[in-house]
Amino acid sequence: MGKPKAKAGSDLWDSIRTLVYAILIAVGIRTFAYEPFHIPSASMYPTLLIGDYVFVAKFSYGYSKYSLLFSPPLFSGRILGSEPKRGDVVVFRFPQDPSIDYIKRLIGLPGDKVQMKDGALYINGEPVKRHRIEDFEQRDHYGNVISRTKQWEETLPNGVTYHTLDLYDFSREDNTGIFTVPPGHYFMMGDNRDNSQDSRVPVEAGGVGFVPAENLVGRADVRWISIEPDASLLKPWTWFGALRWNRMFTAIH
Repeated sequence: MGKPKAKAGSDLWDSIRTLVYAILIAVGIRTFAYEPFHIPSASMYPTLLIGDYVFVAKFSYGYSKYSLLFSPPLFSGRILGSEPKRGDVVVFRFPQDPSIDYIKRLIGLPGDKVQMKDGALYINGEPVKRHRIEDFEQRDHYGNVISRTKQWEETLPNGVTYHTLDLYDFSREDNTGIFTVPPGHYFMMGDNRDNSQDSRVPVEAGGVGFVPAENLVGRADVRWISIEPDASLLKPWTWFGALRWNRMFTAIH
């Protein structure tokens, strides 16, 4: 009679061990390889839409305490670090509250001088190349256009090209002073220029300010799922029709 009990106990231990291994593998992948993130705001339109789910490469810039689960203060700075590139779409911890993740485009490197003049971006005194392209159109489930927004194509000095939106002709951040990026920090901006709380907004005004290198989490590389924000998790039958198939498994530029 004792043998079946021993077998049951062994099976239970095997199940627990398998579960522990699975958890460790998942934590390891999340910490050292890729972590999924959900886009909750419109600050990166048209590059990232509300309802996009992205994979962020954690190894892109090395590792800081923010790479670890629960961000334990085991060390400071970055280990195995490498410099991010201008134009990368980056997930980082909000400097004023590191429990909050932000995602923006890296515009200014340490030592750069960044400024906005009449809605145009200047880096180190030179205007960033840009030209008007077709308006960005938002559509409903039936394909009807519900809004149109002026859209520009920008090309940074290193050749990275992307699209930005211009909601208003005269917004608060269309004209700024010169921001000189300090050592060990970066200047971040949203592609939806008139609807982004980013490094153009100073810390004392509740903005992002300059982002310390330690706060970088990783580079957003790929959209893996994209779903309309009005789809309900409680109504699975709505998921299929709400999926944006043309955005799924596409690279982020």
